Amino acid sequence: MVSIARAQTTAPARIQQGPDSVADLAAGLLDAVVNISTSQNVKNDDQAPAPQVPEGSPFQDFFDEFFKGQTGEGGGRPRTVDSLGSGFVIDPTGFIVTNNHVIEGADDIEVNFANGSKLKAKLIGTDTKTDLALLKVEPKRPLTAVPFGDSRQMRIGDWVMAIGNPFGLGGTVTVGIISARGRNINAGPYDNFIQTDAAINKGNSGGPLFNMKGEVIGINTAIISPTGGSIGIGFSVPTELAQNVIGQLREFGETHRGWLGVRIQPVTDDIAESLKMETPKGALIAGIIKGGPVDGGAILTGDVIVRFDGRDVVEMRDLPRAVAESPVGKAVDVVIIRDGKEMTVKVTLGRLEDGEELAQADAAPTTPSPEGGDEVAPPATALPVSDSVLGMKLVPLDAAARKSYGIVETVEGVVVSEVAPQSVAAERRIAVGDVIVEIGQEAMKTPQDVSARIDKLKGDGRRNALLMIANTTGELRFVTVRME
Repeated sequence: MVSIARAQTTAPARIQQGPDSVADLAAGLLDAVVNISTSQNVKNDDQAPAPQVPEGSPFQDFFDEFFKGQTGEGGGRPRTVDSLGSGFVIDPTGFIVTNNHVIEGADDIEVNFANGSKLKAKLIGTDTKTDLALLKVEPKRPLTAVPFGDSRQMRIGDWVMAIGNPFGLGGTVTVGIISARGRNINAGPYDNFIQTDAAINKGNSGGPLFNMKGEVIGINTAIISPTGGSIGIGFSVPTELAQNVIGQLREFGETHRGWLGVRIQPVTDDIAESLKMETPKGALIAGIIKGGPVDGGAILTGDVIVRFDGRDVVEMRDLPRAVAESPVGKAVDVVIIRDGKEMTVKVTLGRLEDGEELAQADAAPTTPSPEGGDEVAPPATALPVSDSVLGMKLVPLDAAARKSYGIVETVEGVVVSEVAPQSVAAERRIAVGDVIVEIGQEAMKTPQDVSARIDKLKGDGRRNALLMIANTTGELRFVTVRME
């Protein structure tokens, strides 16, 4: 009993209560939050004939107006689809932030203010990757605007307030806390959402999430709900990501993101062990885009990036976001792990929007079909085959093998001619026609090279082998294969 009493007297201090009222805070912010109404003209392709009414009916005109287009023919009559969302003013001259999905495809955008006034809006720019859009209205007098805050300073458990237009009910205020940070909901390549239990519903999209200083620290974007209503799981784009995007849309009308020009994949436990890394972290370079910023430069396939421009790359998804938020043309320090050793290299970033076209052009082409047929010819049986290595039989990549398996000219290595069912290679989905390009970051030229390299790694006490595999079209990937 004594120990229980002591435990009670040494309990943590009382949990701080929430704000008694947010009325004063909300009163100064409501005028900056707007309702966004959009309309889109959609052609009705229904070609069903219009109903017939008795000749001379007093309702004839109404039927004609409803069912017939301007040409007098039934069907094909345009109709208007309306939608509602939220937004907020960031500049008294009339710049307004919202979600891209609120205004996407709109033919007409109207902004409704808290005082009842309405203004037509011009679309300045959009970014589908973060679902953000920037609008501009022309007010007769300066508008009430709200500032951006630093979302990086927000902690799980901090109080936040959302204002928006749920279900068309303008100027609605809800309060909650930050439930989580850094959420990835697979909405885009730079997911880093703030999760909140402040009630967010349909129509809140594009509205602001405020801290208790009245600063915008997030843009409400998505909810998880089986009913369409709030169940306490809402997501906001943090200002650490949004502010840079909005600045670029305002300056250029489009985004200007940094670009490294690499293809990456996660670093698993097996890959980390194969690369002599103490813990799995970073982004593994699975390919270099031809003509990109690091083509022929300091970063090589098989390197692991663990730090970019002063920012740690803990998971693979940290790298694209860090690169995208860096200015085009900036020279940055990149910390990589190569052959188990950490080193720093310097690279100059290109522009992602230009690089996307280059990456598509650099993408491996589809395997051409043999002339006069629809399918690739089966492998020739006369090719020399190696003894089994890790459940695979291998052949040299000579002209005959390249033709038989339909392997593009850019690929070099050793061809997998057979994979034993339930083997360690089959577990990793290595298939016939794949090419082993490297093992343990050493290039493979012959089946004998593969056997020797595997024996060397076993002799070094390694349990896994890291293989760089190319498919017949030249697309690269890394896999780890157990050698035990």
